[in-house]
Amino acid sequence: MVDRASTRFAEVQTKRRELKALIEGGKTPPKHLRIVMIGAQWSAKSSAGNNILRKDAFAVDHGRTTEFCEISHSMVADRLLTVVDSPGWYYNSTLQDICEMDKIEIENSMHLCPPGPHAVLFVVGLASAFNASYRRAVQEHMSLFKDEVWKHTIVLFTRGDWLGVKTVEERIESEEGLQWLVEKCGNMYHVLDNTKCSDEMQVTELLEKIEEMWAGNKDPYYEVDLGRTEQMEARKEAGHKTAKRIRQTTKRQERILRELFRGEKQPITDMRVVIVGRKDSGKSMVGNGFLFEELFDSTWLKKEFQDQQEITTCVKHERNPFGINVSVVEAPGWFTDSTIPDWLKGEVLRSVSMCAPGPHAFLLTVPISKAFTENSYQAVVEVLMPFGERVWRHCMVMFTWADWLKHRSVEEHIATQGKALQRLVEKCGYRYQAVSGSCSGDGFPIMEVYHKMTVMITRNKGRYFAAEGKKGEKKNPTLTWQEEWDSREQELIDRMLKAVAQEAEEPPLPSVKMTASFDGAFIPSMIGDVPSEVGSTLWRSRVCAKVSEWLSSRVENSDVTSGVGSMTASASYVGMFDESLHNIQHPPMTTFFPEKDQMKLDTLHGRVGTQRRHSF
Repeated sequence: MVDRASTRFAEVQTKRRELKALIEGGKTPPKHLRIVMIGAQWSAKSSAGNNILRKDAFAVDHGRTTEFCEISHSMVADRLLTVVDSPGWYYNSTLQDICEMDKIEIENSMHLCPPGPHAVLFVVGLASAFNASYRRAVQEHMSLFKDEVWKHTIVLFTRGDWLGVKTVEERIESEEGLQWLVEKCGNMYHVLDNTKCSDEMQVTELLEKIEEMWAGNKDPYYEVDLGRTEQMEARKEAGHKTAKRIRQTTKRQERILRELFRGEKQPITDMRVVIVGRKDSGKSMVGNGFLFEELFDSTWLKKEFQDQQEITTCVKHERNPFGINVSVVEAPGWFTDSTIPDWLKGEVLRSVSMCAPGPHAFLLTVPISKAFTENSYQAVVEVLMPFGERVWRHCMVMFTWADWLKHRSVEEHIATQGKALQRLVEKCGYRYQAVSGSCSGDGFPIMEVYHKMTVMITRNKGRYFAAEGKKGEKKNPTLTWQEEWDSREQELIDRMLKAVAQEAEEPPLPSVKMTASFDGAFIPSMIGDVPSEVGSTLWRSRVCAKVSEWLSSRVENSDVTSGVGSMTASASYVGMFDESLHNIQHPPMTTFFPEKDQMKLDTLHGRVGTQRRHSF
């Protein structure tokens, strides 16, 4: 290995002398160098960018710091530098496995310094093993660009202090993957020690290597496709419009449900939840956040490398954190690149019986950092198919690893990811919530999660999900009319909400002073309740007390509502279905419908429009 390393070093020095001769012969490098940095997450890419620019241009911390491409300029060693930092990816994630927003941003990095970069620095941490999965990830991510990009690429090794007494050539020769990468870049590489930020020579030498590569290339820079630039901008604009529509639809549906179910209070004494999702989607993290305790095994790295043939079972934990009994069942996850086995489908079916008499909610975990494809959507549908279409009224999407979004909204992620994810959100009635990798503090917005859960339970009239009865099993005849009415009422509400989702734009709302509504529109603030290691127990106690107080206040009888004042759009929708409602063969009102159902019937018939006129 030492001999091979020495040979490589000699070849590099010979090539550098030849390229320097071209510069000395009159091929003058540009005074303005455009540089793009590409690489996996935690490769010290942003730190290297700061080192090159000789200033703190890009944010650096232990989490994800670059979600958008960032650009900065500086004068270094008598050269004007423009450096673009791009989002990183998990070191072994394939191109098909990363979310669409990251793909767009990585590709867009080349377009931020038109007509194209003189150099692309592919950043690799020397402490990372460059195995087969890492190499595959590099190949696939670089396929976002044209093949010519390799002629303009230099491998930038970071964490040079990790080498110790070894040379970088010895490190390259130790792994076939590194040999492949360096040779793919024409044996162009450089080592940067980010712990020696004051050492200007290592940056100056890197700039000299960039100029030498420029001198040896026929094309002075990697030329971007301007037509592709326009396509990406158009896609971004379309994504913004879709995100806006999703936000508007969610708010409108919330207002309509608030009006339809105003005054209805479902006493909450227990809550039963089933968590379903692919492997490494954060199911255990969500379960721990729900119960305010580390009960489920959330060691994601261990689960990621679990044997695909290993059979796992449902796990159940119960606690009473807010004065109500909370039961959470985590169903086993499936691998995205394989067929869902029958035993796993059986475990998902068993999860319902484990929280008898039935779960109030199914939480579908979707990791934001991963792609959600048509296959992902079909997998969720396949797992829930045995429960029938009724199950979707009890489903809510839980977007995990929300810290991956940084300053982007979850609606932007839904819009950009594509039609498959949008269909899942729509199928769940636009019920979704984003949570980060932490099950405490602001990372897990417990109040918002429980608020949306209670709204869903109220919308389902407090009923839990129960699997279909066996064939031939007789129904209770005294419930037939009530069940028929409830079923048709739910269908009518579904049609109303679907009509809301299909409307393009929402008219501007008049300014109306609102009071508290049935669904706890006033949610206690959790600002300042971020726990430290010392005070986490005290923090849990305070938050549990707040949630308990909020849940208790919801079941008090009150006719105060903000629905009338805020229902600007709903009257136009409910009127659309007046004729359909009249076609229903109603049971005797005095037998089955108390005052609250009569009020809801009035609302569905459009009488809310009269109420609104009186409220202004």
